[in-house]
Amino acid sequence: QVQLVESGGGLVQPGGSLRLSCAASGRAFSIGRMGWYRQAPGKQRELVATITSGGRTNYGLAVMDRSTISRDNGKNMVYLQMNSLKSEDTAVYYCNARLLPQYGDNDFWGRGTQVTVSS
Repeated sequence: QVQLVESGGGLVQPGGSLRLSCAASGRAFSIGRMGWYRQAPGKQRELVATITSGGRTNYGLAVMDRSTISRDNGKNMVYLQMNSLKSEDTAVYYCNARLLPQYGDNDFWGRGTQVTVSS
C-alpha cells in the first residue's frame, strides 16, 4: 500500500502562484509514475501533470504553459508549481501514484487539497 498526503492548497488571487506538495509513504519504492489531477464542481477529474521516476513529464492542455511538476525520489515527494492562476483553476487537486508493473500497476490517490482562485 501507498499513502499520499497533499499540502499547499488555499486561496489565491487571480494571477498568483501556488506550490502543491505530495508526500508518499508506505511502499513508496514501488511507485513508478506520480502526478496531479484536479476536479472542479460538476466536472470530471482531469489530468494536470504527471512525472515518471526518470523525470519524464506530461501536462494537461489547460495548465501546460503555466505549471511545472517536479519530483524528489529520495524524499518520495512530488510537487506542482502553478503560475498565472485563473478562476477556472479552482478545484480539488489530487495526488496520484501508479505502481510499477512488477508491483501490480495499481493507482493510489490522496484525499485532495482545495485550491480556490478568487479575488
